[in-house]
Amino acid sequence: MKTSDFEEKIGKDIVDVCYRIHKELSPGLLEKIYEACIEFELKKLGYDVKRQISFPILYQGVKFDDGLRLDLLVEDKVIIEVKAVELVNPLWKAQIISHLKLLNKNLGFLVNFNVVLIKNGISRFVN
Repeated sequence: MKTSDFEEKIGKDIVDVCYRIHKELSPGLLEKIYEACIEFELKKLGYDVKRQISFPILYQGVKFDDGLRLDLLVEDKVIIEVKAVELVNPLWKAQIISHLKLLNKNLGFLVNFNVVLIKNGISRFVN
């Protein structure tokens, strides 16, 4: 799917916010701190941001309530998964791709704050 101009604007703002947070706080904190800061900064920009939300999964007509959990969802359009780890597990990349497909979203980010340069910690995914 192609991302909309609005999704691209959200994506640019997410990257900008992550740069600011990383510059001010540096690596070494817990994921939930970075997650809370991203939520705060994006809300300051006027975005609707939901944090730690669950989505049910439908499988063969059966609804499973303990399905997906997202770190952040911006404007019900863009998924953000936040990490603060030394090594990114390739499974997390597969996970965000699955989340995009299952929730019919176009754009997602995996952001690892435990890096020297934040540009090396931001991965962008398009469904």
